[in-house]
This record gives sequence, C-alpha cells and structure tokens, in this order.
Amino acid sequence: MRRATGARVQAEGVTLATREGPVYTGVGFVARPGTLTVFQADSGGGRSALLLTLTGRMRPSEGTVYVDGHELPRRARRVRRISSLGLMEDVNALDERLRVREHLSEGLLLRMRPAARGLADEAMEAADLGELDRRTMVKDLSMLERRRLGVALALLAEPRLLAVDDVDGGLNGEHQAAMWRTLERLAGEGPTVIATCADADALDRVAGPDTQGPVPIRQDPAHGPDDPAEHEGGADAGPARARIDDLLDRGKDGDGSEQA
Repeated sequence: MRRATGARVQAEGVTLATREGPVYTGVGFVARPGTLTVFQADSGGGRSALLLTLTGRMRPSEGTVYVDGHELPRRARRVRRISSLGLMEDVNALDERLRVREHLSEGLLLRMRPAARGLADEAMEAADLGELDRRTMVKDLSMLERRRLGVALALLAEPRLLAVDDVDGGLNGEHQAAMWRTLERLAGEGPTVIATCADADALDRVAGPDTQGPVPIRQDPAHGPDDPAEHEGGADAGPARARIDDLLDRGKDGDGSEQA
C-alpha cells in the first residue's frame, strides 16, 4: 500500500450550531502529518460532526479550517478526495448481511480509480486483520474486528487524512488500547489520523510522543448562530439528537463545481 504523506490540518474557532443549540464550539488545533490527534466527548457531544467537518463532509457555522492548504468549506471536494472515514453511525455502517470479502470488494469499487494488486490485503494487514477469514459474515465479527474492518475499508482510499470515530465504543480497556496502538502506528507510517472517543483512559496508557490529546469538545451555548433558520445544515433537531444525515453538506465547492 502506498503510504501517502499525511495532510496538515489547521482549525481556528470552528463551530457548528443548529437552531436548537451548539453541536460543537470553538475548536482550534494544528495536526501535523504523521500524528494522531484525539478529541473526547460523551455521546451527543459533537464527535461525529466534528470529524465530518474536518474531512469536508459537513459545513461549519463559523471558523476556519485548512486541510493540506485547502480551505473548508470552499474546497470541500478536494479535501474529501484525500480523506477517509472509519466506521460512523448513520454514514457508513457495515452491512450485517455481507461477508468481509464483499465489503472489501465494494470498497475497491468505490475508489473510482484502479487499485494496485494486493491493496485489500495490505489494508487488512495495516488494520491488524491479516489473519481474519474473509468469508466471515459481518454479523459474526466481534466489536473490535468491526472497528478494525472500518479502518481497513478507509485505508482502501489510501488517504492522507484518516478520521476514526468512537474508537472506544463497545470495547473493553484491553481492546481500546489495541485500537489506539493500531492508530498510532498508522499515523507514524503516513496519514494524519484524527480520532474521537468518550473514554480516554486506555489512550493515556499507550500514547506516544506524536499523540495530541485527548482534547475536550465544547458545546458553549454562547456560540449559537445569530439566525439559526439560515444555518446551512437546516437541521431542526437538538444537537445531541440531530441526525448526521440532516447536517451533511450537499452544496457546491466555492469554485462552483459540484461536490463529489
């Protein structure tokens, strides 16, 4: 697998608010290539929305974000081309009816460009699933295997920015530590990795010098929009309950071209 150089991510004052209140507020950080940056919040704390924003898939209410020099949301399509998502509820959940090999085949087709021979094998190895029987049905996978498979599928796009949501969800402490070790190694081998969690105890035990965080995600009520009805996302659910699908950015890039 080609180990692409990671993308530099820089955010300042990034906020997303619906008419019911803030989803996340005042996010500011710099993620250097080859590093792991971790954000922490409870369920409903804006974790998924923040990752979707940083990968060009959701439009913030205010603030500035640059990914590899591309300004968001104006150059969202370009950012999506160099970024990938791990598993995320309501966005790219695994299909329980498929086998692992079927998910891999589908992932290769979604690349929309030729893949090097052996790419699926390399992605599975990189996600520490090299020994998994690919005839296994998704419904029979453990939670750790599911999260690793989500990473493997994201790696099929050979991203420069890898976003992994809810790393600790459904995992015991030992398995959480194993996932964090995998993500740290992946960051060191190429892509910039940005991840979220609720429980960072296992991260604290294994974090290396190139790990940033956990950074708390804030939901400051003072950052609500002046005119919520004009917010691009158009969601009228509360921030903790709003469907991700309602907030996904389906507009156009700033140059007038349709987003891919």
